[in-house]
Amino acid sequence: MPNLKTAKKNLRKTKKRTALNKKYKNKIDYLIRKIKKGVKEGAKNLQELLKNLYKAVDKAAKEKVIHKNKASRIKSKMAKLIKNKK
Repeated sequence: MPNLKTAKKNLRKTKKRTALNKKYKNKIDYLIRKIKKGVKEGAKNLQELLKNLYKAVDKAAKEKVIHKNKASRIKSKMAKLIKNKK
């Protein structure tokens, strides 16, 4: 447990930031799983899922939760997956 006042504050900030980063990453992982499952089952709403994934990935990259190049990789990989399955 931290003793200094600033160390206590840093601990609070870290917990809050960790929770927010986890939320962004979980959203991305969830959407990727939904898209992969949809491709496998032949779902109709893949474009909408892809749009939501783009939104979540761009938001995470903007907030610096993930690197912008990783965001780009995720988006192109999922778009390619959907395109090749059609």
